[in-house]
Amino acid sequence: MCNLYALTKGQQALRELARALDLGAVADRLGNLPVLSSLYPDAEAPIIGLARGTAPNLIPGPMLSLARWGMPSPAFALAGKSVDRGITNIRNTASPHWRRWLAPQYRCLVPFTSFAEHVKTDTGFAPLWFAPADDSLACFAGIATRWTGVRKKAEGEVTLTVFGFLTCEPNAEVAPHHPKAMPVILTTPDEQRRWLTADWADAAALQRPLADGGLRVMGFEGEE
Repeated sequence: MCNLYALTKGQQALRELARALDLGAVADRLGNLPVLSSLYPDAEAPIIGLARGTAPNLIPGPMLSLARWGMPSPAFALAGKSVDRGITNIRNTASPHWRRWLAPQYRCLVPFTSFAEHVKTDTGFAPLWFAPADDSLACFAGIATRWTGVRKKAEGEVTLTVFGFLTCEPNAEVAPHHPKAMPVILTTPDEQRRWLTADWADAAALQRPLADGGLRVMGFEGEE
């Protein structure tokens, strides 16, 4: 599972990515976004979705906003628990639990510059970092929803937007280190636009590994 990623390109790069989708005017609701070098589960992070609705101040087109990483857990996983820590990675989109959030209005893009998979080493497990081979700003194929529940006991019940992203079989760069899965990565405006707008029959085809050669292994500290 990918439970650590980074977004180190600035806010202007996010706006440019959203504009390249050619889906209308971009609404930026991120505020003053800092560099996000270590995003863990339950972190607040940027997502890109399509603004919908009829409110007078709602701008049609891509919207940059913040959400917390971790979709609602299935009921069986919450039996006897008072806290829902959330599900970060989604693989089985045929599950009834996930099917409710596969329509375009729930899909989002999750921008990133690198991600880590925890791999076994001689001394235990450590995060091994991967990045797009061309150092571009890419996106995970995500889903998001409004949710009311308890993520942390000290915080109590909250209502907020949460997100997760899809996983798939690993490609040639990831498989030798983490053979179970990798995130679904979208690198072109065409793929990203399809994910946000297409019928599920079309969008589902995007749940596949990034082409071999599309990633570079950065190392355990993010170095070359």
